Amino acid sequence: MRVYLPLTVSRLRAAVPTAQFGAAGEVVFAVTDGLRAEYPGADDDELEYLAMADAARASLRLLAAEDGPDWLRVVLAADVEGLTPASDLDRAAARLGGTIPWKRVASVHIDGADAAAVVQEAAGAVDAADLGDIDAEYAVGSAEDLDLAWYGPGEVRFLLEDLS
Repeated sequence: MRVYLPLTVSRLRAAVPTAQFGAAGEVVFAVTDGLRAEYPGADDDELEYLAMADAARASLRLLAAEDGPDWLRVVLAADVEGLTPASDLDRAAARLGGTIPWKRVASVHIDGADAAAVVQEAAGAVDAADLGDIDAEYAVGSAEDLDLAWYGPGEVRFLLEDLS
């Protein structure tokens, strides 16, 4: 099953040398029964896009906890087995027991460098947005309007060099 693991640049940078990716709290995002139920008319591609969007929002929370310096959302897509639904956390949340080996990584998605200011503002507002603050939701929505760029696994080392 395809899963979407929220990361930050620093977490990606730390995990690449080990070729193992761990999920914060073992939480990843995927096309779960809860997500399917919320969007009954959506096809698999649309549902995967929504799961990745949820992972990108979770990346904002990780960025807020790190407090910089790289204000870019990162989502790793991988194919794994053995997920446990975590519908108590989010519509697309699942728990992953263990780590994701590099050979299971399908792609890495990251904001462009020009998105940093928008993402930083969104990271600072994501908790308030979740609690219904309209202005905060606008800030988060501005980041969510930005598409994440796609990188193949072989490009990640070069990407990280460019970000240094």
